[in-house]
Amino acid sequence: MYGFITNTLGPVLILLLMGYYLFRRGLLNEQFIEAGSKLVFNLALPALLFLSIAEADFAQAANGKLILVGLGGTLLYFALLMAFCHATVTPKNARGVVVQGGFRANMGIIGLAYCANTYGNEGLAAASVYLGCVTILYNVLSVFVLNFYQDVQRSLTQHILGITTNPLILAILAALPFSYFHIALPDFLQATGGYFAQLTLPLALICTGASLQFRSFGVDKVNIGIATVSKCLLYPLVLVGLAYWAGFTGMALGIVLLLSIAPTAAASYVMARNLGGDPRLAASIIALTTLLSLPVTALAFSLLSANALL
Repeated sequence: MYGFITNTLGPVLILLLMGYYLFRRGLLNEQFIEAGSKLVFNLALPALLFLSIAEADFAQAANGKLILVGLGGTLLYFALLMAFCHATVTPKNARGVVVQGGFRANMGIIGLAYCANTYGNEGLAAASVYLGCVTILYNVLSVFVLNFYQDVQRSLTQHILGITTNPLILAILAALPFSYFHIALPDFLQATGGYFAQLTLPLALICTGASLQFRSFGVDKVNIGIATVSKCLLYPLVLVGLAYWAGFTGMALGIVLLLSIAPTAAASYVMARNLGGDPRLAASIIALTTLLSLPVTALAFSLLSANALL
C-alpha cells in the first residue's frame, strides 16, 4: 500500500499540484497549456504509445479477451448510466455531460502514468493497446450521447473523420506490425522517440493540473455528484468485476483497474463545449473526479492486493 502510494500516486499528484500552483502564480498561462496539450496529444503521447507497443511482445501486449472485456463492459455500463441519467438529470443539456463525465476515463495521461509507474514497460505496452481500442469506443459513445440531448447535431462524417485521424489511434496501429513481426527499430529512431516519450507524462500532468478549475458547485452539485460517484466508484467496479469474472488477475486486472479508475478525461470538456453541452459542468466534473480519484485508487488497489488479486 505504502509503495503504491509513493511510487505510483505520489509522482502523479505532485505533477498535478505543480501545474495547478504554477498556473495560479502566473508562471504558466493559457497559451502554454494549449500549446503543451497539443504537443502531448499530437506528438509526445503518440511517440510513447508507438514505442511501448513496437518494442513489446505482441502476444503479451495485445490481449484480445481483455480488450473485449473493456469494450463490452464499457458499452454495458454506458447504457445503464444513460438510462439512469435520462430519468434523473435535469436540465436536458446536462444529461449528456453527466453521462460522458461518468464513464470517460483519462486513460491516455493519468491511467498510463499509473500503469507505467506500477508495471513498467510491459504494463505500459499492454495498457496502450487496451487504451487504443477502448478510446475509439469512448469517442463514439460521447459523440452519440452529447448529440442525443442537443437540438443541433453535427455531421456523422465529421466525427468518423476525427476518430480515424486521431494521432493516438494512428500511432497504435502503426506500431502493431513492428510488435507482431518483431521488427527492430533503428537506434536513432528509438533514441529520438524515447526523448519525446520521456516528455509525455510530466508535461501532460502539469498541463492537466494547470487546467483544473475548482468552483462553487451551486445548482450543479447533484449532477456533479452523480458523475463523480459513477466515474470514481461504479464504472471501475463494473469493469474490474467483469475482468475478474472473465478470469483475469495479476497485472491484467491491475491494468483494468488503473485505466478505468482514472478521473474524467479532459477531452470531455472540449467535446461538451463543441457539441452544445454545459462546459462549466464538464469542467467541474473533471476537477472533482481528479481530486477524489487518487485516494479512491489507493484504497481500491490495496483492497485487491490484500486479497491476492494483483
